[in-house]
Amino acid sequence: MTPRDTDLDETGLHQLPPLDEPVPAAAPQGTQLSATEPIRPRDHAEGISHAWRALRAPNFRLFFSGQSISLIGTWMTRIATSWLVYRLTGSAWLLGIVSFMGQIPTFLLAPFAGVWVDRLNKRQVLVWTQALAALQSLALAALTLSHRITVGDILALSVFQGLINAFDMPGRQAFMVEMVEDKRDLGNAIALNSSIVNLARLIGPSLAGLLIAAYGEGWCFLIDGISYFAVIGSLVAMKLRPLLVPRREDTIYQQLREGWQYVTGFLPIRNLLLLFAVVSLMGMPYTVLMPLFASRVLHGGPHTLGFLMGAAGVGALVSAVSLALRKSVKGLLRMVPISAALFGAGLVAFGFSHILWLSLALMLVVGFGMMQGMAASNTIIQTLAPADKRGRVMSFYTMAFVGMAPFGSLLAGGLAHVMSASWAVVLTGSCCMVGAAWFWRRMKDVRAAMRPIYRELGIIRPAPETH
Repeated sequence: MTPRDTDLDETGLHQLPPLDEPVPAAAPQGTQLSATEPIRPRDHAEGISHAWRALRAPNFRLFFSGQSISLIGTWMTRIATSWLVYRLTGSAWLLGIVSFMGQIPTFLLAPFAGVWVDRLNKRQVLVWTQALAALQSLALAALTLSHRITVGDILALSVFQGLINAFDMPGRQAFMVEMVEDKRDLGNAIALNSSIVNLARLIGPSLAGLLIAAYGEGWCFLIDGISYFAVIGSLVAMKLRPLLVPRREDTIYQQLREGWQYVTGFLPIRNLLLLFAVVSLMGMPYTVLMPLFASRVLHGGPHTLGFLMGAAGVGALVSAVSLALRKSVKGLLRMVPISAALFGAGLVAFGFSHILWLSLALMLVVGFGMMQGMAASNTIIQTLAPADKRGRVMSFYTMAFVGMAPFGSLLAGGLAHVMSASWAVVLTGSCCMVGAAWFWRRMKDVRAAMRPIYRELGIIRPAPETH
């Protein structure tokens, strides 16, 4: 018996009727639901394209609109921070150090944060994290616009943002189900959320490049700080059905151990997290080296940096839209190793390119592969995870995707310092391709372990009875 099998009856989360059976009407507003009671899906509204079906949920529409504004500011800050560090120091190594300091708190604290996310009201957690993130960006803006910013200030504020992200990321992922309600729409919601992330990835760096060239980095930080209030407003405006979370007598350590035993004992989630820990460690930190490619390899400036990041955003946006068009999570598993291989191959080719138009085209491939794998694995994991462990499962997901990145940033910065940015990206991209091949060889066992849960959910047809 797999660890996942023991959770089916205890949580009740996966006791949903098959998709072709009628479902009860939604509970009246204000009805209290047990945290372990399944939220029954509603019939899909006619006249709304399946590509946007998650937007029928009022709470997700609010979140979607608030995020659309805030994420543009977030990407502006990412570009402005890397360019500011490079302008102040000219050091690839310090680019890696700043990125490491901004992400290492997430690696260290995410598992503990996941326990608290399972215990606390997730909306309140997100309101606090968004408010603190706004303060962080406004502090960066004040120091930069007053010309008093130092690398030490950037490091300290990056650590502060990392502390916030340790709670924000698992909280945001676990809250998705509460906003969408119909679990069949979860994959669509994740894809739509990815689409706005990558639309912002397209718009934000381009705006940041223009603002940095014209007025400096401080205005990017100021816009980002103000944009967080859009998310806070959307969270406050939501009308959620209250969930009765059973009082847990377990200690934080016991709950942490329970979450760890689940993710390491259940083959599909374990292998998904292992693959993307490798991708995050070796591949994702390519963004840290983008200022070097823009200035030294392609002989450009902040505009070139914005174009490169924007091209990756276009590829990721195309990927997110393609996922939104899918009607089911069925068939997503094979996209995980394919996208990881595509991502790695794009990085290898990018490392050899010294021509701007070719580098931009390869960034499209990199962005597509990165987002396809990230969103596909996110959807699969959230589909498989039981409700009472979702915060902890998503905290380990955060560790794999974000928590490994600080070590990758150090590695990328060190490799670029020792050899060159180009060869560093070639080497790390090759490692992503090796990871994809490893996962592909184990996919048969992963699929076999997932199949019973997919049958319980009605995603695939039940096995025919044999007499």
